[in-house]
Amino acid sequence: MRAMFPRGLRLAVACLLVAAALPARAGAATVLLEALTSTELSAMVREGHTTIIVPIGGTEQNGAHMALGKHNRRVALLAEKIALALGNALVAPVIAYVPEGDVDPPTAHMRYAGTVTLPSATFVRTLEAAGQSFRRHGFRDVVFLGDHGGYQQDLRRAAELLNRAWSALPARAHAVPEYYRAVDVGFPELLRRQGFADAEIGRHAGLADTALMLALDPSYVRIDRLQSAPPPGSVAGDPRRADARTGALGVDLIVAATVRAIRRAESRP
Repeated sequence: MRAMFPRGLRLAVACLLVAAALPARAGAATVLLEALTSTELSAMVREGHTTIIVPIGGTEQNGAHMALGKHNRRVALLAEKIALALGNALVAPVIAYVPEGDVDPPTAHMRYAGTVTLPSATFVRTLEAAGQSFRRHGFRDVVFLGDHGGYQQDLRRAAELLNRAWSALPARAHAVPEYYRAVDVGFPELLRRQGFADAEIGRHAGLADTALMLALDPSYVRIDRLQSAPPPGSVAGDPRRADARTGALGVDLIVAATVRAIRRAESRP
């Protein structure tokens, strides 16, 4: 058998097999800022990755069938897909603490265990500080993507404050409402065309929310609890018919709409 292959060819094949067994170089082929080293990040910015997507989620109750980190996980995975589609973007760590209601007395989702809230002013200052950090490191476009409806006006406020501070600099901040509009309006409209009723689709932890999570990370959904009655007031909608195939339609819609919106924002003078 050995005589059939020249020694040089055998050696080359052996080297290829060893290389295939080795783990990929740390930081290679990723758009996730936190997975890069500082020097890798600097090199990518110099090479043209000058857009940074700041994914903003929220830690809140989602009924008995879906994990508290739904918004955080969803926006992280969607932001990564969006950055890969853009080709010039990286993704910052998710901001998981957001305005979710009052603490005492508790309002909104703060009435349920596990929800974490921040005052709006603190949240806006956090976004400002993150934006200033990214500008310092060479990013020219800072994009805020918010997965929750309650703080969309705070994203606009933070972008306005940063743009005012950067008026003489080649950097801009963008609140991109098209992302949340695709989640909150575009995907439900698509579901209606598929034959689902508004009472199923829902606005919180219903069919739309649950289908997206099943498409992106089903480990966040408790399948065995989908058929159970939710705690009163914790769910708006009916998640029982949600499935990953339906959710994938929403994923594609959200990514496409957001990529178009970011490209438009980057092209404005």
